[in-house]
Amino acid sequence: MAPLRTQWTRLIRFVAEETSRVHIGQPIDAALDVGLASRQGRPIKVLEIAGSALDPSAQVTKSVLTVKTLLSPLSREQVKIVRCLGLNYKDHATEIKVAKPAFPIVFLKPVSTLIGPNAPITIPRAAQPPKEHQPDYEVELVIVIGRAAKDVSEADALDYVLGYTGANDVSFRKHQMAVSQWTFSKGFDNTNPFGPCLVSNNAIPDPQVIPLKAVVNGETLQDGNTADQIFNVRQTIAWLSQGTTLEPGTIILTGTPAGVGFVRQPPVYLKHGDEVTVSLGNGIGTLVNRVVEERGSAKL
Repeated sequence: MAPLRTQWTRLIRFVAEETSRVHIGQPIDAALDVGLASRQGRPIKVLEIAGSALDPSAQVTKSVLTVKTLLSPLSREQVKIVRCLGLNYKDHATEIKVAKPAFPIVFLKPVSTLIGPNAPITIPRAAQPPKEHQPDYEVELVIVIGRAAKDVSEADALDYVLGYTGANDVSFRKHQMAVSQWTFSKGFDNTNPFGPCLVSNNAIPDPQVIPLKAVVNGETLQDGNTADQIFNVRQTIAWLSQGTTLEPGTIILTGTPAGVGFVRQPPVYLKHGDEVTVSLGNGIGTLVNRVVEERGSAKL
């Protein structure tokens, strides 16, 4: 099967200054990190894309719009399911002193976790105080599936990819370490930044050469590369599609490199007011999000 061919190279979703409505488009400046530009209040000019982000035939028009509010590249309604890999970088396995897994470690996240650039990461009342619940950052490459994939081979796996973007898989370590399944500890509402650019698979022919970095309050804490993945993108898609259809709009978080907070000495955990920045190369760009503790008392 031939790879998907998009008419766009980098796609963003945004509210336009001219219309106050949501649009998709391609940044006119091909080198612009739209996440940083948005955070810094710099103007972002975009050529509007006519059609859906999930339709490879969507066309880049000549209509110029200005970004008022930068959003995640797909809406929650467009995301079919959030599938995730844990413990998928060799250096991360080394830092937590565990053997590399023989098979991918897979978990799911609710779509309600997803937020866009500049949106607050919410520490819910149920996961406070942070010192006890240990909220942690994780920069990750995200695969966006563009055509239905079932029982695909590793050789053909990239033919099903629409594009790639970034994420911050915020994790609450107290709950993660208490049980064997991680969905609860990584599944709180409004905790998973996602974006900023969806870069076409045509522009990233090799997803195993992408640098990725996490910075908290100006300090670089993760600095890795997808070359260090235990299960690469091809292997991940082939594994997850066994007997299971990966529908268009499926997103797959592919794990995080070394440098996470809970293994650092002393440990680093997120708290109210922190600024977390995750950035990925190859045109994907930077997500900047502040941490906000939900106020009030939790009720069980």
